[in-house]
Amino acid sequence: MPFDPSVLDSAPRLLAQAALTPIQGDRFQPTGFPNLGAASYKSPDGRDMLLVESAQSMANRLEAACWDPVVDDWVDPLRGLPLVKVRSRGQIITNSVLEAHRLNSVYIENTQWFTDTLKQPLAAVAAAGPIDMRKEVYPRLLRYDPNSLIHGVFLESIAGVIRVQRTLSAFIEAGDVTVVASGGVKNDRVNPSKEGGSAAEGFGNVPFARDEFAARSITAYFNVDLSQIRGFGFEPPVEELLIALALFKIRSFLQTGLRLRTACDLSLNGHGKTGLDVTAPAGFAVPALGALEEELPRLIQAVASSGAFADPAETIVEYKGKA
Repeated sequence: MPFDPSVLDSAPRLLAQAALTPIQGDRFQPTGFPNLGAASYKSPDGRDMLLVESAQSMANRLEAACWDPVVDDWVDPLRGLPLVKVRSRGQIITNSVLEAHRLNSVYIENTQWFTDTLKQPLAAVAAAGPIDMRKEVYPRLLRYDPNSLIHGVFLESIAGVIRVQRTLSAFIEAGDVTVVASGGVKNDRVNPSKEGGSAAEGFGNVPFARDEFAARSITAYFNVDLSQIRGFGFEPPVEELLIALALFKIRSFLQTGLRLRTACDLSLNGHGKTGLDVTAPAGFAVPALGALEEELPRLIQAVASSGAFADPAETIVEYKGKA
């Protein structure tokens, strides 16, 4: 199916969901939180529910689905998209795609490039009055890191008010869950009696409890904020690129990123299919991954030719440590 964004022109959101299932057996391990563990809760109709993957974690996974760690660059269809890479002592150490806070990463924030290109110009604008996000902020993000327009960024160190929320958000939850309680033991083959030291230090045989879960349903939910993309005020080629990029991230994650943890390996519909149900707007179907892979290079080239991207697209900044 070809990519036709005109179907979305009057829709405020694109909402989609995909049914998942453990690739083997019934058990899976959800994400865990400090001092909380698994996030279980009751739905309004009384069902036992479980948060399998949070919005924060899904943002990281959707970004990772776009990155080729072997060559340390975008995957092929996305080559040419701008990004910021951080160099320290002659080596690239990270980049704005993989950093949790994107352009507001501490490794980018503490560079002369950040001060000269973002902090000083935007701080000067903020000092004169309210910041025109369409004029001053969104074009800068598009120029150096359009990924920040997809997953959001908060440049609080500049003016405290420069915030872009996610245009693509996602989460995974399970319904009608039951706890699968199990456990194990860490064996000390040298001195199981812990005479050599305490269990906290790793000595001795240490038993442990473990909770996994089984569920009647596991569902991944995706929300593309089309109103926000239109609100950026870009020309149609940029809007089309941002929408196609968001849809590519969803498709790529569902095809390549469903091994969430060692004990949480999922498949789409249980059979590796590419089914993705769009619940809004009616009548729209997300193009297959192959169609998006064919379309994205053309859209990237069109936006680059307009001068909206940095040239070269890859910006290298020098991190010398926080003063």
